[in-house]
Order: sequence, then structure tokens, then C-alpha cells
Amino acid sequence: MWEFDNTNYFYLLAVLPVLLILFVVNTVWKRKRQREFGSAKALQILAPNQSKNKANIKAVLYFVVLVLVVVALVNPKIGTRIETVKRQGIDIVFTLDVSKSMLAEDMAPNRLDKTKQLVSQIINNLGSDRIGIVGYAASAFPMLPITTDYNVAKMYLQNMNTDMVSSQGTAFEEAIRVASNYFDDPKTSKLMILISDGEDHGDGLESALQIAKQKNIRIITIGVGTEKGGPIPIRQGGTTTLKKDFNDEIVITKLNPATLKTIAQQTGGRYYYGSNTQEIVELIKQDLNKIEKSDFEAQEIAEYQSQYQWFLALALLLLCVDLFILERKTKWMKELNLFNEK
Repeated sequence: MWEFDNTNYFYLLAVLPVLLILFVVNTVWKRKRQREFGSAKALQILAPNQSKNKANIKAVLYFVVLVLVVVALVNPKIGTRIETVKRQGIDIVFTLDVSKSMLAEDMAPNRLDKTKQLVSQIINNLGSDRIGIVGYAASAFPMLPITTDYNVAKMYLQNMNTDMVSSQGTAFEEAIRVASNYFDDPKTSKLMILISDGEDHGDGLESALQIAKQKNIRIITIGVGTEKGGPIPIRQGGTTTLKKDFNDEIVITKLNPATLKTIAQQTGGRYYYGSNTQEIVELIKQDLNKIEKSDFEAQEIAEYQSQYQWFLALALLLLCVDLFILERKTKWMKELNLFNEK
């Protein structure tokens, strides 16, 4: 597995197209001046050993050297050893509402972005717990299986959007069923953190809650949005419109905490209103401290080694090669005549 120390250095590669343009312009200019000085035949007589292609070879070498130096600055690392480590923690599945109503901006910047902030901050405060992510609207889908890699989890989290599910609406029943399947070890402590505006358009919630109870899954619910509500902005291209119903009236979506409270109460969890991110993080931290931790094993890449030296060494080797490439024809190159030079 690879990782990079300083990815910002990749921006230096943007110089390559500029240098290529300058090289082409300079080559065209030089050939134009040569034609002004004399004909191609006369130039051949005056400079019979001048190579037409070695300047191009040297330019390619410089470009490759620049790329190798940039990669060396980035300092790629490769995981060289995988070991199994023992941890203590709980299994947590974040179940996120990605229905269109989550685009409402009654909670800044909008409900979905607020949800991402909450989950990201909660993950930052976890210790050695395993986490998974489920997204849902009218249907639910596994976003990220149970893992201890928090960086990967946050990457998947940021990619979640309201276009991930074609069927719109909110169905807690489907969300809880899919999330419950993540908990495959009966011995571990289980927690589901379900975040939504509380609008439920599905059936079968009671049966899903029974599944959660049978698996001893505690569900903490977090409500995002306001009870006053707000319209749902739909952005397409450069225009923004507000979602309307069949009567051509603007849809106002409101926070409905009643269902969220019911889910939490029936599974031994708690309901929180997600307006203050830091407060929610602290409350959930307190809840986690009260839950019994379980022992589990996880495979992790335990050691990364820098690989920059190989790229730097190759760059230096190419620079050494460049010292021996003269812009005039050499005897052995004449004999090979690789570029069909006369």
C-alpha cells in the first residue's frame, strides 16, 4: 500500500506544459533563423556533424528528470509489513440520510454538509473503534464496510451526496436493516448513529427496530434541520431552483424529531439535536465511555518506508547520461543512424 508525504509538490508538474511550449517555440525560432542564414544544404556543408535530434533527446531527459525530482519531493512510501494487532473498542455504523431534503439550508451550510461535519468530528475523537458508513434515502446502500482506517472513512464520507440514490424519500426501515447487517460479531458492543431530518416515508420501521433489538444494537439519533423548515434548492448547471410539488407550490421540509426519538428510545439510545457540533461530539464521547469495550483483532500496515531515493537516484543517473549526449553526431550514432540522419 502506498502513501505520499507531501502531495502539494505534485502542483509543480503544472510547470511541464509551460516548459514544453517554451521548448517548441524556441525550436521553431532557431530553425527559422537558420533558414534565414542559409539553405539546408549550405548548413549541412558548414556543420556536417550537427545532429537534428539530439537536442530533442536532451529535452526529453530534462522533462523526465523534473518529473522524477517532483516525485522524490512528494516522498512516496510503501507499506512493507502487515501485522495483526489487538484492540479494544466497539463497532459503530454511521447511517446517513442523503435524500434531497438534506439539501435544505435551514442549518448552515446545509443539512447534508452539517451531517458530514458531525460525523467527521465524531471520528476524530474515536480511539480504537471500528466504523462503517451506510447511506440511505428511499433505499439504503453500504457505503463503507467496517474498518479501522479512519482516513479512508472520512474520504468516503466527503464523497456522499444526494445523487447517490435514484429513489428519493426517507425510509428508516431500510436504513436500519442494511446497517444491522454490518454487525456480524455477536460478541462486540454495537452502536448505530443515525443522522436525519426525521422525515420518514417508508413502512416497516417496527420490524427493523426488532432486528436491532435482537442484535443488541443501540441507536443514537441526531436530528438536523429546524422545525420551521426551509425550501429544497436544486442546482443544475449554473442555475438554482426550488423544489416544487405536484401543485407547483414550493416544498418546505421540516425537522421531524418524533420518529428519531422513538428509534432512540426503543433501542436504548438517545436523541440529540445536531445544531452545535462540539456539544454533540462531547455528548457522544460520554455515551461511548459508558459502553463496554470488546476485544478484536485488526490487520494493519505497521511500517512505511520512504522510496524517494530511487527516484532521486534515477534522476541523477539521467543527468549523468545527459553529460555524454553531445549535440553533434558521434561515430557510433552515425553507424546506427537511428533517426535516419543524412
